[in-house]
Amino acid sequence: MDTLLLISSTLLPIITIFILYHFFTQKSSIPGHYGWPLIGESIDYFKKLRSGTNEQFAMQRRKLFGDVFGTSILGEKMAFLCGPEGNKFLFSNENKLVEVWWPSSVESIIKKSNNKSVTAESAKVRQLLPPFLRAHAVKNYIADMDSELRQHLEDYWTGRDQVEVCPFVAKYTFALAVKLLLGVRDATELEKLAVPFVEAAGGIIAVPINIPGTRFNRGVKASKRIREVINGIIAQRRKDLADGTADPSQNLLSHMIVEVDKRNQDTSNAPTTDGDMSSDLLGLLIGGYDTINTTVVFIMMMLVDYPDVYREVLKEQTEIAKAKPSGELLNWDDLRKMKYSWNVACEVLRMRPPTVGAFRVAKTDFTYGSFTIPKGWKLHYLPHYTQRNHEFFPHPEKFDPSRFEGAGPAPYTFVPFGGGARMCPGNEYARAEILVFMYNIVTRYNWERLIPDEKVVIDPLPRPVHGLPIKLIPHKTEA
Repeated sequence: MDTLLLISSTLLPIITIFILYHFFTQKSSIPGHYGWPLIGESIDYFKKLRSGTNEQFAMQRRKLFGDVFGTSILGEKMAFLCGPEGNKFLFSNENKLVEVWWPSSVESIIKKSNNKSVTAESAKVRQLLPPFLRAHAVKNYIADMDSELRQHLEDYWTGRDQVEVCPFVAKYTFALAVKLLLGVRDATELEKLAVPFVEAAGGIIAVPINIPGTRFNRGVKASKRIREVINGIIAQRRKDLADGTADPSQNLLSHMIVEVDKRNQDTSNAPTTDGDMSSDLLGLLIGGYDTINTTVVFIMMMLVDYPDVYREVLKEQTEIAKAKPSGELLNWDDLRKMKYSWNVACEVLRMRPPTVGAFRVAKTDFTYGSFTIPKGWKLHYLPHYTQRNHEFFPHPEKFDPSRFEGAGPAPYTFVPFGGGARMCPGNEYARAEILVFMYNIVTRYNWERLIPDEKVVIDPLPRPVHGLPIKLIPHKTEA
């Protein structure tokens, strides 16, 4: 009897796993590898992500299965629609056949009240953004961006022989985002947000294991502290709006409070709480900070690695500087002249996409190619797949800003900001901040790497492992 129990207790889990595995892999007609239940192919996905070769995850499977293949990541059945055609299909069918979806790690860190879904609420947040992030609005931020950066360089760069680029750039991009989006300029409030912010951002793209010591657990705790601070800022801003000392149009937070209060008058929908707004703002801060910060760091790395490119950027920016009265801040017309500089930034975005891409969920069954994507399946696009692919960018390992001259890359092959109707609403804001930084840093300095062969890690976004320490070489001023 004991022997029988021992055998059954040993075999039962194995049989259960086999049945689950068979069910999990045979359910769909979409060709692909689905891996083990729950785990799926997550290990290989994250391994390639952290090694900086995540385009290989899609490329290897495309060779085996074609332009449409299925997989499982973090327990979710997921389809990849490869190439520019797949990108175009996903972007063009936003809120028709597919809608935004976020992994559970995002839902946990950008937490909503009453079990509201971050995915379901994201469309409402996007509706609030255009008045503040489109080109006509960003024009009004250029002088502020320039002024803030000049002060940042004076405080943290001027007089130093050496700087560590990553923390200094992060300090500036975060402070600027908080000031422009939340209207917060108090150094104490900034510090309350900045200290836990890096951990919250790091938890977004982490395996959602919520036990003490894990990156995800630290991210969840940090996000709670940030939301508490933002809740306090919201409460104070409500008072300022009520007594007329704040203007609804001066920043996103003030605008959001007024618009949300209007919507909440419609009792047919669940009201948006101040806690919901703090979560929305946390998500916007993470999205804006990470992408810009990462891009600026790698622009500085590429400019020092390619002196000829640096010289061309310096020539362009010097001509702009000479045409301006002394001390005058940058404006929108100045940024429009920075064509070569933006080509350089785009080539950095191509080689080092600052995000892992984005996820969608099928709203209904639909057909793509000769396959049916079932309702509820997740879809994932990787900018790396087309941007590092020799089919679309010859010699993709070569740094070549000329790729973006004239008409530039073929449609839907260069997608760091999405594409078509689903273009990131913050792309003009990002472009402006990147160009303002390039202007100020290049017209002041040249620089040398202190660790010439510094390794780049993906943790969870790409970064130089030692923070890119450099030797600053100020330009000589004419007597």
